[in-house]
This record gives sequence, C-alpha cells and structure tokens, in this order.
Amino acid sequence: MQEITSSQSIAVRGPNVAHWIACCLVAVTGVLLTFGALVTTYEAAMAVPDWPGTYGHNMFLFPFAEWFYGPWDLFLEHGHRLLGASVGVISLVLAAVAWKTRQSPAVRWLVVAAVFLVVLQGLLGGLRVLLDDKTVAKIHACTGPLFFSVAVATATLTSRRFQTRSSKEGEVHGGMAIGSWLATGLMFASYMQLVAGAQLRHLDPAIGPNAFRWLVAFHLVGAATVAVLSLAAVGESFGLLPSVYTRGSGRRLLSSTILFFVCMQVLLGFAAWVVSWGLPLGLLPDSIASRVPETSTVVVARSGLSSLIVTGHVVLGMMILGASVVLCILSGGLPNAAGASFVSRQRVIA
Repeated sequence: MQEITSSQSIAVRGPNVAHWIACCLVAVTGVLLTFGALVTTYEAAMAVPDWPGTYGHNMFLFPFAEWFYGPWDLFLEHGHRLLGASVGVISLVLAAVAWKTRQSPAVRWLVVAAVFLVVLQGLLGGLRVLLDDKTVAKIHACTGPLFFSVAVATATLTSRRFQTRSSKEGEVHGGMAIGSWLATGLMFASYMQLVAGAQLRHLDPAIGPNAFRWLVAFHLVGAATVAVLSLAAVGESFGLLPSVYTRGSGRRLLSSTILFFVCMQVLLGFAAWVVSWGLPLGLLPDSIASRVPETSTVVVARSGLSSLIVTGHVVLGMMILGASVVLCILSGGLPNAAGASFVSRQRVIA
C-alpha cells in the first residue's frame, strides 16, 4: 500500500472537470453581472413586469425574435434572467461534480454556498420585479458580488497549479503574516466598496442631502482604503514587508494588476460622478452648484459614453474583487481553505 496526497494523484484522476466547470461558472457569472449593471444603468429592471415568466410566456420559451430584436431594455432584462438561470444550472452541476469527485471540504462547502446564493439571488431578483422595491434591489446588488467571490474561490482552490503549490509548501503555521492580512483586508474592502456603490446606484427617491453626503463619504473612504491596501500588497509581494510565503512572480503580477485596476477605478469613479451629477459640488461656487441635478434619482446613463463609464465602473469593481479573492488565497489569507485542498488523502494499491 502506498499513501499519496490528492495533488500527487492528479495524474490518476484524469481531467480536472471540477476546475473547468468552476472557471465556466466564473465566466458566465461575469457576463451576468455585466448585464445586471446595464439593467440598473438603463433602469430596465421593470422592462419585464412579470416573474418568473416573461410577458405570460415561460421564460425559456419567450420568442427569440421578440427578445433579440426587441427594445433594448427588454433585451437586457430578459437576457439577465436567462443568464441567471444558466448560472443556476452550472452551479448545480459543479456541486454534483465536486461531491462526486471528492473535492476538498473547503471546495464542497463553497459549492453548497454557491447553490444557496444563486437560489437566493434568483428569489431576490423576482421579488425586485414583483414588489418594484429599491430595498430589495440593493440587497440583490450586494449578493451578486458575494456569489462571484465564491465562484472565483472555487475555481482557484480546484486549480491543479494551486493544489501542487499548496502541497509543496505544506500546512500553514502560526497564523497569518502581514501579506495575508493585507490580502484579506483588501478582499473585504473591495466587497464593501461594491456594497456602498450599490446604495448609490439604487438611491431611495426620499433620501435627504445629508444622508446622500454620508453615502458618498463612506464610498470615498472605502476607495482610499482599497487604494492603500492594494499599494501595501504590492510592496509586500516585492519583499518590502515580511512574509512566511514564497513571493513568486504570480503574486507580484496579481498584486500589481490589482493596483492598476484600482487606479483606473478611481478615474472611472470620478468620470461616473461627472456624467451622472456633474462636477463634484464641493468644487463649485454656489451659483453653479445650484444648477446641478438633484440627487434623488437612480444613476441613469444619458448617452452611450456615459453608459460605458457608469457600467464599466461597476464591472471593474467586480474584477478587483475577484482578483483580491485569488490574492487572498495565494497569500494564505484563508489558511484552512488553502490547507484543505491537499489535506485529504487517498490510498491506492502500489
């Protein structure tokens, strides 16, 4: 009898089906979230007033020509629903494969969480239509990035490259190093930025000026926090801060990419404000500030360019979050998950 780790038995297992399905889930979810951002940008959430059907049709049997060649808002909303259903199916398939192939406990719990979140997200999307309620829309906008994080984490932990790297480095000892804390903080800060952005994207018409200013201030402080943490993560990956983990070129490239994305995000955020509400009020004389539109409406794109800017700001935020999740795992920010991918063992006959 010979005992081998799961990473050593990869060659025996054949194709890494769970990883490829997880990568497919990440890709389709990315498209889904882009459609969701466009739905909000164009206020298309109520383009289809019924749910779960579409204008009396079964959602999957709605005439293709009416959808594809119909009004833009109908294309976005119905497409968003079809993509959501696709993500649900892929999540179920991934869960079945993960348990069938005896993936690590961390992966199996992640796929269970993915199934739970995709069902919850579907119900929230339906309630958002049936109730036409902005509070539900805000919650719906917050659970989407959470599901995306789970999908990215699953794809990372099922990667053979990650499993091989983990088995070589061994178990994590003595808690987390500075780099691990930085990556974990960056991941949570990135998510909170998307939560804050969702509140600004789905403003309550009755919101007062003071509440609006507090929301903006929270979003700006969050942006500064993400910028500082991403800069610190780059410094740690290049050896400027102590770490118990190997500083490979992958971590340096990933942290540098996140910092670049954050810089672009700051510029997009400023541009999104300008195309939505004009120049920042604090920078304008009172006579000019009085002509800036009221902030009691949802951010609505007024042209193709403004649509690209506003929606791009949301999508880039998702990309930062996804990259931060990967960096967190590679930096040991989730030590139990990192170790779980190679703790499980199999026995094979020599």
